Parts: sequence; structure tokens; C-alpha cells
Amino acid sequence: MNQTAINNIETFIRTKLEDKEHIIAWRGVISSEAISNILIELEEKLLKEKISVKLRKKTYNISVECLQNLYHHCIPLPDAYQTIYPGKYAIFYINLLNKDAYMLTTGNFILQPKVKSMSQKIDKINTLTQEDLKEMYKFILNHQKLSARGGGGLGLIDVGRKSGHKLTYEFLELDKDYYFYVLNVKITEE
Repeated sequence: MNQTAINNIETFIRTKLEDKEHIIAWRGVISSEAISNILIELEEKLLKEKISVKLRKKTYNISVECLQNLYHHCIPLPDAYQTIYPGKYAIFYINLLNKDAYMLTTGNFILQPKVKSMSQKIDKINTLTQEDLKEMYKFILNHQKLSARGGGGLGLIDVGRKSGHKLTYEFLELDKDYYFYVLNVKITEE
């Protein structure tokens, strides 16, 4: 077990969760019950924010998609890590950037071979215009079969399409086989 890598991941998570500008900060085992609880809390907190209805709905809708992505793509780590990162461990965090913008951050563990393909997929999404993303979304929806996890690769495309901003990401190495994948989604009214 690489203690330095664990410390780096924990420092990243703690920094996010201890930020005082957050709307919601959650870490734990991702499950349908956890998602329901997060969404209930998020809805209550967004209603208290002095933001437009459009920004509130957009934030909620993107959150639903990101939580579904976590649920379907999060993997449990080997037994050696289970006391630190139990089950399908993930983080979900939204902080206020300014009165008109939020940053949504998710994090979960992935296998090392997925790092390259995830990077390529997000980089591709970031090169496309909103119209291109819309067309790609429709094409995949109409021409691809659903995967065993219930999706056809639409999740990230939908997040990119709905946010209207470039997605940012990073991979924090846990060991040679596992990385902590962090996705950041900027959400504004436009």
C-alpha cells in the first residue's frame, strides 16, 4: 500500500470537503439510497440559495447525471484498501464560485487502463461545439446498444452538453492499478 498516494488523495478530498463555500460536500459509499439522500439535501440547499430558477434546475440536473455516472462506474478497491475507502467509494461536492456559478466535483476510483480512454473521451468532448455535442448525443442514442451498466457512453457527453463549459479532470495515482478520477464541471446560467 502506497501511503504517500493515500495521503495525497486524502489531502485532496479533505481540502474539498472543508471548503466553507460548499453547497454540498459528501463522501462515502455510492448507492441508490445515498444518491436519493444527496439529491434531497441538494434540492433543499439550492432552494435556499439566491439564484435563478434556471441555474437551480441546471445544477440539479447535472448533479443527477454525475451521480448516476458515479453509481454506474465506481468500482470497489481490493481488500487492502477497504478500511480507508470502503465499497464503491466516491465524493460529490458543489461549491460556489460566485453568485452566478458553481463548480461540481466528483471523484471515484478507476482501473489504470481506463485513465487513457477517459482522458481521450473528455478531451474529445471539450473540442466539440454545443451543436456537435447535441448531434453526437443523438447519434449515440439512436445507434448504439446499451452497455451492461445501462448506458451507451452518454453520461459525460450529456454533462458536457448541459454545462456548456469545458470539463476538467485529473487522475491521482493510488497504486499501479488504481487511480482516483476527479471530474470538475462548471455550472452557470448560460
